[in-house]
Amino acid sequence: MSSTGKPGDQARVTVSVAVPPAEAWRLFTTEIDLWWRRGRRFRNAPGDRGIVALEPRVGGRVFESYTIDGGEQVVEIGRIHEWQPPERLCFAWRAANFAPHEWTEVEVRFEAAPGGTRVTVLHCGWGAIRPDHPARHGLAPAAFLRMMGLWWGDQLTSLRLRAARSRPPVA
Repeated sequence: MSSTGKPGDQARVTVSVAVPPAEAWRLFTTEIDLWWRRGRRFRNAPGDRGIVALEPRVGGRVFESYTIDGGEQVVEIGRIHEWQPPERLCFAWRAANFAPHEWTEVEVRFEAAPGGTRVTVLHCGWGAIRPDHPARHGLAPAAFLRMMGLWWGDQLTSLRLRAARSRPPVA
């Protein structure tokens, strides 16, 4: 599967992180719970409960796990389709309120750049999600994709800040 979204179907966000690509990859995949923002806007778990994790392989899950009322809840966010360290990660992505046949795709690229790594997220496939779906929050397509871009921008800002704390900057 590849992320070849069409215009009007995708949100694209890029951030520069001051670590080499292999370290940016490690932070994104291994330390995802440490930078993935908390709260209802970003997680299914109430409050600061739970973890976000991914299983590092093709076919692995991207998931959130938390305990509520004494029982463990696991919400599968996606399934990894491409695992190419330290350059590219691609996974099917779904909101908790998606029907079983509904999904979108997230592609994450890690490219060497002056001073570190350029991390780009392309989240596409929104054209296949019906216009009145609750995940769209009642927004017209362009406004919804702007909102998704801002959502991923918040996430990648958190990744950038985590990278700045993890290692000295790349010369």
